[in-house]
Amino acid sequence: MISLNFGKSEDELLPAIAQDFKSGDVLMLAYINRQAWEKTLQTGKAHYWSRSRNKLWLKGESSGHVQLIHDILVDCDQDTVIYKVEQLGDAACHTGHRTCFFRRVEDGELVVEGEKVFDPAEVYGK
Repeated sequence: MISLNFGKSEDELLPAIAQDFKSGDVLMLAYINRQAWEKTLQTGKAHYWSRSRNKLWLKGESSGHVQLIHDILVDCDQDTVIYKVEQLGDAACHTGHRTCFFRRVEDGELVVEGEKVFDPAEVYGK
């Protein structure tokens, strides 16, 4: 098993950046612990650690918008990873946008780019 440097942070969480393997778009940033890392390597699907729910999280377990791993990059300190993924369902963000980075700063304000791919109320029932 490939060993990452989980001991560098008190909570033993490392950042994991999900990037579209074809376009290079940055889809999201989440965190992984050892369990999420091992599950990702075992299944070929992106698993993260949900800080808000304090549990292992398979990306897409609620929405069906799973991330299939195509490649994994590990930084020089072995404390950050990039998952190059195929984003099923075309949306990585729980807000319904393709990427979590759907806002850009323009003249001191946040401007939304692009349209929502799905309606979160329909998908999550909220």
